Amino acid sequence: MKWVTRNYVHLDRVACPWLIRRFVDHDATFVFVEWGAKEWPADAIPFALPGAELGPHDASGPTFTKILDKYRLADPALVRIGRVIKAGVDVVLHDYVPGADDVDGQVAVGLLAVSEGMMLTHLTDPTVLEASYPVYDALYANFKAHALVEERGLTLPLPTSRGPAEKTEFLRAVLK
Repeated sequence: MKWVTRNYVHLDRVACPWLIRRFVDHDATFVFVEWGAKEWPADAIPFALPGAELGPHDASGPTFTKILDKYRLADPALVRIGRVIKAGVDVVLHDYVPGADDVDGQVAVGLLAVSEGMMLTHLTDPTVLEASYPVYDALYANFKAHALVEERGLTLPLPTSRGPAEKTEFLRAVLK
């Protein structure tokens, strides 16, 4: 299917295409319309556009969580990414400053920096998306591994003289 959103993709509108490609529509293609456009291709599913079923972030949350809800994606790692995206939107639009104990908010601040850097180093929306997908793949793998550790009641290995080696090997095994 073809999907459409506004150009100059950033955070939520980067996370959504990743989510769509990985979990909803593996063959998805994306087109971009100018900000303020009142029309978009009739053969495309709109997201993060005013008036669309999967509208832009608002009081009911970011578009990412709207997609999670519509397609009944309940994977704890995806739900956590949704919390990170929401926190990032709150940082940008509502001057939210995550506290030291708000890990998802702290991740959101870092993800915002990466998102803004992608916009500066890639000149088109398709290249921003392609460059960003590995970041979201890595975030998903991290959240998935930690969710499985918690779900299975496992304990992460303590740091040793090998730095992160044991923990990394352990989490890789959990993901298999």
